[in-house]
Amino acid sequence: MLDPHTLYELSGDLPEMGEPVLIQTLSGFVDAGNATRLAREHLLATAESRVVATFDIDQLLDYRSRRPPMVFMEDHWEEYADPVLELRMLRDDAGTPYLMLGGPEPDLHWERFTKAVMSLVDRFRVGVTIGLNSIPMAVPHTRPAGVTAHATRRDLISGYEPWLQRVQVPGSAGHLLEFRLGQSGRDAIGFAAHVPHYVSQAEYPAAAEVLLSSVSRTTGLLLPTEGLRTAADAVRVDIDRQVEETNDAAGVVRALEEQYDAFTRGRAGNNLLGPQTGPLPTADELGAELERFLASQPRPGDNPGT
Repeated sequence: MLDPHTLYELSGDLPEMGEPVLIQTLSGFVDAGNATRLAREHLLATAESRVVATFDIDQLLDYRSRRPPMVFMEDHWEEYADPVLELRMLRDDAGTPYLMLGGPEPDLHWERFTKAVMSLVDRFRVGVTIGLNSIPMAVPHTRPAGVTAHATRRDLISGYEPWLQRVQVPGSAGHLLEFRLGQSGRDAIGFAAHVPHYVSQAEYPAAAEVLLSSVSRTTGLLLPTEGLRTAADAVRVDIDRQVEETNDAAGVVRALEEQYDAFTRGRAGNNLLGPQTGPLPTADELGAELERFLASQPRPGDNPGT
């Protein structure tokens, strides 16, 4: 393996942070409702930040599978969206410093990248690394956004009940990082927000809010969520309006509510991702039906005559 330390460059005049939390917000894996992106952008928009380490993206990204956008203007190329993978330092509402790793998930050199991040964990004496994700689930938007928590030690997520039994899923660089951190005896946590199937392709700020609230609850960081809460309320009103316009959609939501409530009462098994027993349709059927309905509804700015 090539030297992991050559994957990144440290910034000068590095600050003393004690034993900070590191929040991992890599993009490119499952991000239902764009919750991880919304959480990352919200933190960057509500606090000053500074770069403490920059990764050599050319060694990690497959440009032909994820081509960065460019803007052509009349007779010349005007813009190029440089992909950036970096570690930043921010402060919470109480002034406590923490780190955030953000940028595209590496396509290449996963093990080398993982070792590089682990060296930064040691360099900055990180107390715990927390990864954020969001996944589509058979849940209704009328219930509080849930979250699946996992960790390298069970006591790190005390108070969180499991939503899933054993499942096999595609790997990701972020999840590999958590796994390797655990193997090396370091503390790591992951939070995956639950996003209703039928809004998984749109922005769902309620999921971003629950991710940041989970980080605060677990670490004591005072992360801002007010803007996300306001946005979540507006999205809820919009979805309610669309659902109320047809009995079929309302019936689907009611079925999801019954399925969700039965699950939380312990009567529907231990896996909301799998098919449910009884008279209810499967999660995929419910989600697909409501998603088709919502997709057929006109959006603001649409021309009804086209």
